[in-house]
Amino acid sequence: MAGCFAENAENTIPVYALEKSAPLPDTLDEAQRAWVRNTGFTGALGEVALVPDNGRIAAVLAGRGTAATRQRGRFHLAAVAAKLPEGIYRIADGIPKAGLEKEALGWLLSNYRFDRYRKAAPVKARLVAPEGVDVARVEAIVAGDALTCDLINTPTSDMGPEALEAAFRDLAGQHGAEVSVIRGEDLLVQNLPMVHAVGRASDQAPRLLDMRWGDADAPTVTLVGKGVCFDTGGLNIKPGASMGLMKKDMGGAAHVMGLAHMIMALGLKVRLRVVVPAVENSISAGAFRPGDILTSRKGLTVEINNTDAEGRLVLADALTLADEESPDMLFCMATLTGAARVALGPDLPPFFTDSNGLAHQLTRAARAEADPLWRLPFWDPYEEDIEPGIADLDNAPKGGMAGAITAALFLRRFVENAGEFAHFDVYGWTPKAKPARAQGGACQGVRAMLSIIEDRCE
Repeated sequence: MAGCFAENAENTIPVYALEKSAPLPDTLDEAQRAWVRNTGFTGALGEVALVPDNGRIAAVLAGRGTAATRQRGRFHLAAVAAKLPEGIYRIADGIPKAGLEKEALGWLLSNYRFDRYRKAAPVKARLVAPEGVDVARVEAIVAGDALTCDLINTPTSDMGPEALEAAFRDLAGQHGAEVSVIRGEDLLVQNLPMVHAVGRASDQAPRLLDMRWGDADAPTVTLVGKGVCFDTGGLNIKPGASMGLMKKDMGGAAHVMGLAHMIMALGLKVRLRVVVPAVENSISAGAFRPGDILTSRKGLTVEINNTDAEGRLVLADALTLADEESPDMLFCMATLTGAARVALGPDLPPFFTDSNGLAHQLTRAARAEADPLWRLPFWDPYEEDIEPGIADLDNAPKGGMAGAITAALFLRRFVENAGEFAHFDVYGWTPKAKPARAQGGACQGVRAMLSIIEDRCE
């Protein structure tokens, strides 16, 4: 399987990672050394030299560049793997022991293919698990990452609220988790009015997906993910150029489902809950309108100044529901604001938390797991910007300033009881392919979050 290590077969091809201008491996004979010199191989980052021996590949030399060049990217062996011919490979030397698991993970991530609609190129370069690597953990991460990417890459014609519910149930079924769903008019009966308001214009009923798994006595971890399966912008309709990628507006749901798979596959000692408001922000006679005032599950009223700021509305009800159980950790993931992308670009998602301890842990884990995150503040002086006067809250403050922060402050209003809360404003998309990251759907911040949960719930 593409997401798994190869069996430890005979005649594996050794891969030697060499820093720039480093001496060649002692295992090469003089003829092979001459061959490498004649290819011009220098050890620059991403360079590859295939060392021949009687018509076969005897070894691979993989350039590691310098410490400075390696700082500019990650998963460097994944870039090498993409250039290799068919075969089974093993990392023979040149990667520090502390970095083996990260590079092996990158190699497996580079094997991702989205092949639902056309046959994808086969995986050629398979890797044997390096000694000492936690195979189960790496393969669980790769599978969760692939689930997230598959969900994001699937167009709304096949990933509307109904299909997202089916995928949610499939995930629960794999791991023996419990699922409950509140759908359509029952959202009003069960006091989830903003989920209903955002999704009521679609021909697929809005719904609240709720999954529970694990030991009831374990630390409680609740994941809330934005599941807007397509966002037209509502009556404040988006221009066509802005609507093109809106199949990925359920990326928050895809992220928490991928993380949930990792947690359950590894059997972590947690009481896990996953909450996803699954809706489509469509346009019809029943669409909610600019100027409407909605009353949330929490009782706070929200003035609608832009129907394109709908994600925070469905998340507000979902976060209120999740917070009522006072979880030890409450994480929210959403493709929420363009402002976050303007500030930090597509590769560096911001996160928000009032817990300095959690923030430090996430920052360290993001670096250790090669899973970038950057803390932005819940900046209290901006609270007045989300208070319109006519209602308790404004869903789209005027002025266009600090949009990621004001959206995060809006969400924080609906969390009071959780031990620790963090909100992640992910992009969920790789615009241009990079090592271990195919163009398209992207899983961001999840490995760092998994590391935190593992450390805290041993």
